[in-house]
Amino acid sequence: MTTPLYESWLKRYTLYFAWIVTLVATGGSLYFSEIKGFLPCDLCWYQRIFMYPQVIILGIATYRGDRNIIKYLLPINIIGLAISIFHNFEIWFPKVGELVPCRSGIPCNFDYLNWFGFLTIPMMAMIAFVLIIVFLLLARQSNESEANEDEN
Repeated sequence: MTTPLYESWLKRYTLYFAWIVTLVATGGSLYFSEIKGFLPCDLCWYQRIFMYPQVIILGIATYRGDRNIIKYLLPINIIGLAISIFHNFEIWFPKVGELVPCRSGIPCNFDYLNWFGFLTIPMMAMIAFVLIIVFLLLARQSNESEANEDEN
């Protein structure tokens, strides 16, 4: 039984796409803080904690073709996404920031940039976590379908 083109494409490239997203997110984060001079707030630091190690972890897993790493990366990305969602709520609804105020640096609801009226740094982080989760789920699905084919 032959596999459709999109399935073979998914098997080959979904981990690469997830890794590229982590590279872009990490690079963008470093650009904004180190080159543009934007000070990260507490929630930005927490999001970085969940994003930065994935550059190395996904890079190695992608190089080795190791899809077993997906089950470990999904929880990391879900937690990072939850932090990003909370961070976006702080920007959209400033009263939310009173629940857990930032203790160092700038306030978490401070908005350095706002492209197109909605694209903020926390929104970009949220999009990155969502994309990584989608690519990991697609990679897991293609891995499961490959395992089912091997059994048959």
